[in-house]
Amino acid sequence: MTVAASIPENYSPAQIIRAEVRAGSHKTVTANLAHGFVQANLAILPSDWADEFEHFCLANPKPCPLLARGEIGSPHFPTLGADIDVRTDVPCYRVFENGIEVSQPTDIRDFWHKDLVAFAIGCSYSFEWALLENEVPMRHLEQNNKVCTYRTNIDTTPRGRFAGKLVVSMRNFTVPNAIRAIEITSRYPQVHGAPIHFGDPSAIGIVDINQPEYGGRPDIRPGEIPLFWACGVTPQSVIESTRPPFCITHKAGHLLVTDRLNEEFRTG
Repeated sequence: MTVAASIPENYSPAQIIRAEVRAGSHKTVTANLAHGFVQANLAILPSDWADEFEHFCLANPKPCPLLARGEIGSPHFPTLGADIDVRTDVPCYRVFENGIEVSQPTDIRDFWHKDLVAFAIGCSYSFEWALLENEVPMRHLEQNNKVCTYRTNIDTTPRGRFAGKLVVSMRNFTVPNAIRAIEITSRYPQVHGAPIHFGDPSAIGIVDINQPEYGGRPDIRPGEIPLFWACGVTPQSVIESTRPPFCITHKAGHLLVTDRLNEEFRTG
């Protein structure tokens, strides 16, 4: 039986994506999938690091808008989806030991243990849906590329053992569309909200905009302006700096698709 044949007819687009991920038939990025449904970044830490990480997220709501915190030892986020299992529902993960990546599995059941706490963090894929709904085009989606993502020289607000530099994602627009993008994304603060910067990348410590640390390559054309949003990859950068003994995150671009609707998080 194929995966498609085993998926109930009444499944939502979000449930279909998760079913395909669990079955191993979807292992790539989740950009532009399950339109209208919130996608989430993932961070999983030992319980004795969990409170500090939550405090770090609350102190840095632009890059780390906290959507849910799981119970100790539970791989579920019941407020984001009744059947979500963070051990199987992300297309690709990153496993860290002492801040160093040791594996990129597509299933983390073998790494899971009863002392772990999972966190779901808002993702810019959600506001990309809002931009598309308002007919604001994004070239990386048109070209089927990952969004360009950069480390900056901006310090996050430290909490406990967590501290590090802000990571941003970049999308470039014509001037009229840049204005619209700022207006639209400002209505979604729980998925990063409005950009933190636009224009000169060197002002936030980006030496070469053509060399992003993560994602695809930019295609900025004459007359276009780069806009920079706080990015949910920031926790991964901070984890590499902070070096907890063990941590699991999603691989950039490979998100958890939830059952929550983007419009639930619109504020205006």
